[in-house]
Amino acid sequence: MLIVNTPNIPGKEISEVLGLVKGEIVQSKNFGRDFMAGMKTIVGGEIKSYTDMIREARQIATDRMIEEAKNLGADAVVNVKFGSSAVMQGAAEMIAYGTAVKLK
Repeated sequence: MLIVNTPNIPGKEISEVLGLVKGEIVQSKNFGRDFMAGMKTIVGGEIKSYTDMIREARQIATDRMIEEAKNLGADAVVNVKFGSSAVMQGAAEMIAYGTAVKLK
């Protein structure tokens, strides 16, 4: 499955647009991460546990988007975008979305 953030794929021709596909996850932080993150804000620097959590959430959202595209019979997903938002204190949503297409 080809996944690109461009509207087309160089050297490939889109034969059919199958529609919007998406994958999302709402991931919560745990108390241990929150406590350690709070300590890290005092001294500064990357909060690695949150970086890892967001990376994992992005991968899960991408995998779910790909699964939806496969269910439609897609060869690729173009115009892929990612978004995130806080849905409540201690929880964030990650979404991956794009257009499922068939290639010639």
